[in-house]
Amino acid sequence: MFMTIYTKAGDKGQTTLFTGKIVEKDDERMDAYGTVDELNSFLGLAKAEIKTEKFREMLDKIQADLFVIGAEVAESDKNKKINYSNVSDLEKWIDETDKELAPLDRFIIPDGAVPACTLHIARTVCRRAERKIVSLNKKQKINEFIMMYLNRLSDLLFVMARGENSKARVEEKKWKGKITV
Repeated sequence: MFMTIYTKAGDKGQTTLFTGKIVEKDDERMDAYGTVDELNSFLGLAKAEIKTEKFREMLDKIQADLFVIGAEVAESDKNKKINYSNVSDLEKWIDETDKELAPLDRFIIPDGAVPACTLHIARTVCRRAERKIVSLNKKQKINEFIMMYLNRLSDLLFVMARGENSKARVEEKKWKGKITV
């Protein structure tokens, strides 16, 4: 049977969650999992640019996790699938990647090779997704491991960006500004 991609059900600004509940398209839950979807798309772009096979394999797993996170945020906290094991994978990858990099003694400018730049963009979208889910959690309980996962993921994307610049032999630009209080 042929199905069209459009349903016309959202033409008036509403959509249906997995639970069957109808909400406005600008509902906080929609905004949160929509941002997770945006993050997933940026990771797809990053994966197309990345030279490091190990990083592409990590992103395959992460993109699958983000689909689970999006579904979990969309349907509420009843069906927890993301757990500490998912977070632990990210921590292991952060440690493995970071030990291959020069230590940081100050902030770096998020630029360099295209693969690194796409990872930096994904990192900032990840931080926004995390903020939206933290806000949503204040009103509707969200699986705590999702917030942990997104927090670690932004750290992983940062070290992956540094790794891509290192592999491309692009020197990191250190921020030389001063913070005044």
